[in-house]
Amino acid sequence: MDLNWLSIAEAHLGLKEKKFSSEDLVDACLAQIKKGEYLNNFLTVTEDLARARAREVDAKIAGGKEIGTLEGIPAGIKDLFNTKGVRTTCASKMLENFVPPYESTATRLLKEAGMVLLGKTNLDEFACGASTENSAFGPSLNPWNKEFVAGGSSGGSASAVAAGQSFFSLGTDTGGSIRQPASLCGCVGMKVTYGRVSRFGVTAMASSWDTVGPLARTVEDIALLMNTIAGPDPYDSTTPLVEVPDYAANLAKGVKGLRIGVPKEYFAEGVEDEVRESVMAAVKEYEKLGAIVKEVSLPMTKYGVAVYYVTMPTELSTNLARFDGVRFGHQAEGVEDLTEYYKTSRGEGFGSEIKRRIMVGTFVSSAGYADAYYKHAQRVRTLIIQDFAAVFKEVDVLMAPVSPTPAFKVGEKANNPLAMYLADALTIPPSAAGVPALSLPCGFTSSGLPVGLQIIGPMWSESLILQTAAAYEQVSGLWEKRPIIGG
Repeated sequence: MDLNWLSIAEAHLGLKEKKFSSEDLVDACLAQIKKGEYLNNFLTVTEDLARARAREVDAKIAGGKEIGTLEGIPAGIKDLFNTKGVRTTCASKMLENFVPPYESTATRLLKEAGMVLLGKTNLDEFACGASTENSAFGPSLNPWNKEFVAGGSSGGSASAVAAGQSFFSLGTDTGGSIRQPASLCGCVGMKVTYGRVSRFGVTAMASSWDTVGPLARTVEDIALLMNTIAGPDPYDSTTPLVEVPDYAANLAKGVKGLRIGVPKEYFAEGVEDEVRESVMAAVKEYEKLGAIVKEVSLPMTKYGVAVYYVTMPTELSTNLARFDGVRFGHQAEGVEDLTEYYKTSRGEGFGSEIKRRIMVGTFVSSAGYADAYYKHAQRVRTLIIQDFAAVFKEVDVLMAPVSPTPAFKVGEKANNPLAMYLADALTIPPSAAGVPALSLPCGFTSSGLPVGLQIIGPMWSESLILQTAAAYEQVSGLWEKRPIIGG
């Protein structure tokens, strides 16, 4: 039995029935990490910690005690989450040797639920990118074809899950950084309603956009993870007192009578034919399952990328101001002047994409320009929010591609920032509106690269989105397909 390819639910059942141990699961994942080392998905592997935690769970099972659903399940966490005592780099030279003294809320909840931490996964530096090529430690590669990118910024997380190196992962989604790599790598990834999961202890990129969410192999696994990480947190004032349902309760209810909207703007020029065909084939399957499909319009979609790349760099430049080499972070040597020390420390510590975004953000927020750019962009963002609010009076969920294209080749867009930014053109609008969305595998291109279906719902509708996704997953069987690792 290939233990590392089990779902969370299957692994949990096997542990309860003593078919294998948690340490067996850890061994299987570590072997797969070694086998797929060329994918560069893990920046830190915590082998000793993982084995020690697994042995604790195995002892508990041997003693006849009940275990939780996530207890003894190995996972890799995006290296943007602070993990107490475990190096957290944000894939940047700025934090190359940083070991946090405290734990993020999301990882604390997972550890309390019994997760076994395998290590920290690769990402674009400080989550800025759509291909993981901006990592200071090299890009993560696509498990289906190592010549192609894994997507970003949570590329290491998506590739690790799709490659059988990790049962699940946590990522962050600001403008598409969970959904896009999940689509490109062929796993399931959820962007939650803004504030549904605490961001405490997660290095901030753009505070009014950032969300925390899970990546896994199946929709049921996503639901089980949401049951653990969702909810209010006194350490994060953006997490409201909204009831947390049992996200796994309605997965088998089906979609008969569900009203599905297909936004025409999401199938316009720039969306590749094979992507369009795979997504529409999935929509037709939903019709066969009893759903009602209608075309809808989200006219403000065309402004999403512009709004994002004005507001996001502004917030990023503010959030990264504290990385100056004084309190923590990379420290320049041989510099005596304080101003020069700041410049040199930040210049050596940050990569080119971070510098580009800091410069844009600082300009946009400067005196005389904030009203013309940042505040104006926020007004347009309000119009995008109103767009979604209006369309959800007509339909229950929306369906569209996640990315206009499947995975692109490593280096193909590295020197073209605009082309890279447009990779998030279809994931940014839901992020602007703060609504939840999920990437679900819906097919493969003729060259064998995965395609993802994006399911978008109104605020706090994660349960409905998961129910909708589960219906298609049951008939598609796509989650059972595996890439060949090490071949």
